[in-house]
Amino acid sequence: MTFQHIPVLLHECIEALRIDPTGIYVDGTVGGAGHSSVIAQQLSTGRLIAIDQDPDALQAASERLRPYACATVVEGNFSHLRELLKGQGIDKVNGILLDIGVSSHQIDTTSRGFSYHNDAPLDMRMSQKGASAADLVNTLSVEELTRIFYEYGEEKYARSIATAIVKARSAAPVSSTGQLADLIAGSVPAKAKRQGHPARQCFQALRIAVNGELEALSAGLDSAQSSLAQGGRLCVITFHSLEDRMVKQRFAAWCKGCVCPPDFPVCVCGRKPQGKLPCKNPVVPTESELTNNPRARSAKLRVYEQL
Repeated sequence: MTFQHIPVLLHECIEALRIDPTGIYVDGTVGGAGHSSVIAQQLSTGRLIAIDQDPDALQAASERLRPYACATVVEGNFSHLRELLKGQGIDKVNGILLDIGVSSHQIDTTSRGFSYHNDAPLDMRMSQKGASAADLVNTLSVEELTRIFYEYGEEKYARSIATAIVKARSAAPVSSTGQLADLIAGSVPAKAKRQGHPARQCFQALRIAVNGELEALSAGLDSAQSSLAQGGRLCVITFHSLEDRMVKQRFAAWCKGCVCPPDFPVCVCGRKPQGKLPCKNPVVPTESELTNNPRARSAKLRVYEQL
């Protein structure tokens, strides 16, 4: 099986992880093992735990990491990282990488139903289990669909799109990406179509809802932070503002010390920072990387270090 995926911000991630050849590292979203294979190359007596929920990714990663005795491929969602590590007999690790979002392989595999560029079954399930995008589109109310499109896609025409979907499905189910893309395009004014493909934001929103991505990210961040050894680093790559905002705020909360009201003469809460930020601002791709991989254009890397 060919699993094409160019690892984003590869050199920046490896540098930020500060790999100790004897340490334990986790790739919580291994995908095609682009990042993982480079991590594994730098380990001697250390270990690499490579996690993914996508069966295609697990097969591709297993093949690519087979030459590395230090690497163990594990099926699961990184939101359960703490439990997955315990299953491997591991309590604390030296570094964790989370590359959030959909992979190029998932987008480019037409049958997975992530893309609006080709007509395919409306699926979008990363784990290939559970409710699909078609299930949501054909069962949720106008209000629920509006909320998903507005909150997860920041789509200003969310209600008109949701209304059109519910009206269309009363005649026949909306079962393909092409059908949905056409419904969206017919529900927005002409000016919206001049600002890029009109289905982009709604497809993003549906994908996030189908896979519970924001809930998984929230749980995964806490699980990852609790798994870091002293001096361990957590590197998170995001691709849209909702993810990046959550990561930024969570990192800031972990690094915050005293939370007493400012008019208190002395601290009584006793709260100490749990970590620090090696890089205050997110790391973004270079022009050279963007030339080779335009899909990296919205990527942001944030790094947290455990005290």
